[in-house]
Amino acid sequence: MMRTIVWDIDDVLNDLMHAWFTSVWKPANPGSHLEYRDIADNPPYQSLGIGESEYLASLDAFRLSAASRDMAPNPAIVEWLREHGSAFRHVALTARPLDTAPPAAEWLFRHFGDYFRCFGVVPCRSIAGTPQYDRDKGDFLRWLGGADYFVDDSPANVAAARALGIHGIVYPQPWNGAIHTVGDVLNMIAQRSPVEIHA
Repeated sequence: MMRTIVWDIDDVLNDLMHAWFTSVWKPANPGSHLEYRDIADNPPYQSLGIGESEYLASLDAFRLSAASRDMAPNPAIVEWLREHGSAFRHVALTARPLDTAPPAAEWLFRHFGDYFRCFGVVPCRSIAGTPQYDRDKGDFLRWLGGADYFVDDSPANVAAARALGIHGIVYPQPWNGAIHTVGDVLNMIAQRSPVEIHA
């Protein structure tokens, strides 16, 4: 039976945080010596020295911008999908405000539409009265059922997937302490490793 991979979009299929950091935050803070590799938390309030509301407003505005639409897809995953993608089914899962989901879906299918057939969103900071089906990605994965691998930059999301019996994979980013390289992670999936891939 063909196995299913659920992929996070932001900071896995694309480089959202890096793109926002270099095109928005750094120009607005020219005196800062902070580099992307120095971001030790996500959300990065402590690393950036800013408040939650300021960060979220800036990131959400970027998600709706032309610069976000023009982000390049992750080249390592593009190449991996060309070589191995047809051997798996692929689902995209993002956690973001609902008003920013349409641009994410358009971006996904424009760059990865040959492989992805499903797009899921867990709304963040929902407007009052909006139905709440899932509290987090773990709830979504429980509802979805049938996933074999889950790839995300958040250790908490990966832990929720592992609790459901899914092979959880922490995608390497500066803030998550992943011990595998991107190449290691993609090779393990390609080999259909039956063991959990730990951070």
